[in-house]
Amino acid sequence: MTLTTGDRSIGRAAVSRMPPAVGQARVSRMAGAIGQVQVATALRQTIVIPTFNERGNIGALLDRLAAVLPESDTEIVFVDDSTDDTPDVIRAAASTFPIPITVHHREHGAGGLGGAVVEGMRLARGAWIVVMDADLQHPPEVVPDLIAAGLRDGADLVIGTRYAGGGAKDGLSDGYRKLISGGSTLFTKLLFRNTLLQVSDPMSGLFAVRTSSLQVDELRPLGYKVLLELVVRNRPGRIVEVPYTFQPRHAGESKSTMAEGVRFLKHLAILRVGAARTRMLAFALIGLSGLLPNQLALWLLAHVAGVHYLPAAVLANLVAVGWNFALTDTLLYRNRRHRSLAGRMSRFFVLGNADLLLRIPLLALLVDGAHVGVLIANLMTLVTSFVVRFGILDKVIYRAKPQPAVRENA
Repeated sequence: MTLTTGDRSIGRAAVSRMPPAVGQARVSRMAGAIGQVQVATALRQTIVIPTFNERGNIGALLDRLAAVLPESDTEIVFVDDSTDDTPDVIRAAASTFPIPITVHHREHGAGGLGGAVVEGMRLARGAWIVVMDADLQHPPEVVPDLIAAGLRDGADLVIGTRYAGGGAKDGLSDGYRKLISGGSTLFTKLLFRNTLLQVSDPMSGLFAVRTSSLQVDELRPLGYKVLLELVVRNRPGRIVEVPYTFQPRHAGESKSTMAEGVRFLKHLAILRVGAARTRMLAFALIGLSGLLPNQLALWLLAHVAGVHYLPAAVLANLVAVGWNFALTDTLLYRNRRHRSLAGRMSRFFVLGNADLLLRIPLLALLVDGAHVGVLIANLMTLVTSFVVRFGILDKVIYRAKPQPAVRENA
């Protein structure tokens, strides 16, 4: 029996085609909270595999999974963000595959690979959820070992590790990737040293989690390091590790990019200090970068062109606001751009120049009254307006769009 779907409508059709015991597990899970699986009637394991343009890996991956997993007690869930024909390749393979397969294609891959994994967890019916990549760098032969270790040791989370017990990262393509992998692992363990005491490989993408211990609603992944998100937010009780050797990619290209690296650093900051403080820090850095065009424009206008310092300060502020808008809109709030470009820009410029009502009198007081230099006085007035502007930006112009409740398939 094989199940395929291109959207979230799998549920009702799937239940009608399942054997009674499995179908009952599906219905009973929907009646409770996320993660509360009736283990007595659930499948033993769900393999969740996020994919992005992995068509060349699907055949070999499924062949190797079929060789090591029981057909009657397993399902495979692909969550696909591909721009090629990967979902069609999976569906074609699923038509003759002995293990049930679900294909869930996302048109808009919210949360990146981590978001795909969480959506796969919501669809899963297994008492254990195994997460792995499609490129065969995670050897399918390790999957039964993860489940066996969890059952043997009564664990909530079993991590495939490259850094302990004989594990190895041989599949990393070059010294640079090994350096980045080792450095990011060390940095992450230092940043979360108490939370990760039991974890040697927090960057691992291969792990098994006991579904009854999983709190999916707590997960807000960003990028591809969903294991770190799970450990920090869910705080699983007992964690054990199974060593494995990281393999070379079977086909296709690595998805590790500079953009993913930046997203990873942002994710670390959010986990460590919270989303609001992370945005405030990023806003502060963008504002700090805007000091250069502001001060440069003021110097050129006031000291080179001979413009009076007050109108020069107004014009310099316009230059800085344009600079800050470009960075804020493209880097900081790119996922909250619900209004039109004109709407966002007009509100940003109104806010960015409204503080001149405070800054210009203060600037005059500092320069003419306290005899502070123009550039220093201008810098002082910019600092005073920072917190107010951030609060208005974060809560009004780029306010978070309310998220509709995600309804699981029934």
